[in-house]
Amino acid sequence: MNGDGNGNENTGSTDGTEESTPGSRDEDDRARTPSPTRDRTRRYVLGGVVAALGILTGGILLEVLGTILFALTVAYVLLPVQRWLTRRRLSEWTATVVATVIGFVSAVAVFSPIFVTLYFRLEEVIAVVEELPREFSVIVLEETYTLGAAQVQAEAIGYLQGVAVSIASSLPVLAIKFALFVLLLFAILLKGDAAGRAAIAPVPHAYRDVVYALARRARETLYAIYVLQLATSVATLVIGYPLFWALGYDMAFTLALFAAILQFVPIIGPSLLVVPIALYHVAAGEIAAAALVGVLGITFVAWFPDVAVRPRLARRSAGLPGSLYFVGFTGGLFTLGAIGIVVGPLIVAVFVESVDLLADEVNGDARFAELAAVDAANAGREGPSSPDRDLPPESDAAAESEGKEDADAAVGSQVANH
Repeated sequence: MNGDGNGNENTGSTDGTEESTPGSRDEDDRARTPSPTRDRTRRYVLGGVVAALGILTGGILLEVLGTILFALTVAYVLLPVQRWLTRRRLSEWTATVVATVIGFVSAVAVFSPIFVTLYFRLEEVIAVVEELPREFSVIVLEETYTLGAAQVQAEAIGYLQGVAVSIASSLPVLAIKFALFVLLLFAILLKGDAAGRAAIAPVPHAYRDVVYALARRARETLYAIYVLQLATSVATLVIGYPLFWALGYDMAFTLALFAAILQFVPIIGPSLLVVPIALYHVAAGEIAAAALVGVLGITFVAWFPDVAVRPRLARRSAGLPGSLYFVGFTGGLFTLGAIGIVVGPLIVAVFVESVDLLADEVNGDARFAELAAVDAANAGREGPSSPDRDLPPESDAAAESEGKEDADAAVGSQVANH
C-alpha cells in the first residue's frame, strides 16, 4: 500500500488509466523502429502502386501518348542544357524557361517546313506527279517491255489529296497537342531531378548500376536521333537546295526538304529521293541528266552530310550499328506511327545494352572463341574418353585437392568482390 503523505492510498494512476508495463513499451518501440525488411516491402508496394497507376494513366491518355513520349524524349536531351544554364548562375526556373524555348524553337524549325510543303505547296507536288509519264519502256535482251504507271500515279495523287484534307481537319487537335508538348516539356525540365529520384526509388542499391547504364544508353541514343540526325538533315537541306536549283528543278526547296527528312531513314536516306529522280530521267531518255543528278545527288546530298557532320558530333552518340538502328526505325514506324521513329531505335538500343550487361555479368571480358574453347575443354574432361578415369588413386587425390583449391579461390574472389 502506497501513501501520498496525507494518509491517502494510491491504488492506480490519477487519470483512471492503467500504467503501461515495460513489456508493452518494448513492443511499441519495436513497432515504431523501422526494419530493413519492412522498408523493402513498403518500397516494392509503393513501386507497384506507381506502376499500376502509370499503366492506368497511359490507357486514359492514349490519344496523347505520342505527344507525352515526344516531350519526355526531348526533355531528356535538354536536361543537360538546363543544368548547364543553372551552373551559369541562372535560377532553376529561368534555366528551365530558356531550355523550353530552345525545344519550342527547334520543334517549330523542324515541323513548319514539312507543314508548309504538305499544305500550302501540295498542288505543286500533285502537278509534278501528274506530269510523270504513264508508261515506261524498258529494253531487256533486245525485247521492249512496257510498264504502266497510271494506277500507281492515281493512287499517289489520291494519297496526297487525303493528306491535305487530314491536315486541314486536324489543325485544332494539332494546336492543342503542340501546346501540351510545350507545357509537358517545361514541367519535366523543372521537376526532372525529382522524377529521376522517384524512378529509381524502388530499385535496390545493388542493381542501380544497371539502371544508370540503361539510362546512359537511352540518353546517347536520343542524342544521336535528335542532335546528330537533325544536324545532318539541316546540312542536307543547305546543300540540296542550291544543288537542285542549279540542276534546273522548279521545286528545288521541296526536293531539298524531302531529302532532309529522308536523312532520318537509316542507311538509305536521301537515296530514296535521288534514285527515283534519276530513273525518271532514264525513262524519259535523258541519260545525261540522269547521270548528273545521280552522281551529284548521291555524292553531295546523300553521302557528304554523313561524312562532314556526323563524325564531328558522334562522340556522344550511342554507337548503335546502322542495321539495328534501321530495324528499330522501321519497326517503330510501322507499329507506333510517327513517334516510332524515336521510340523504335530507343527500345532497340536499351535492349542491346541490357544484353551487353548480361554478357559482361556472366562471361566478363572473354571473347566468344575463348568461351567456346573453355567449354569444349571442360566437355572433353567430363566425357567418357577422359584420361582422368584411368589415373591412379594418388592422381585422383591430387586432382581432387587441386579442385578444392580452385573452388576456395573462386569463393574468396567472390567474397572480395562483394
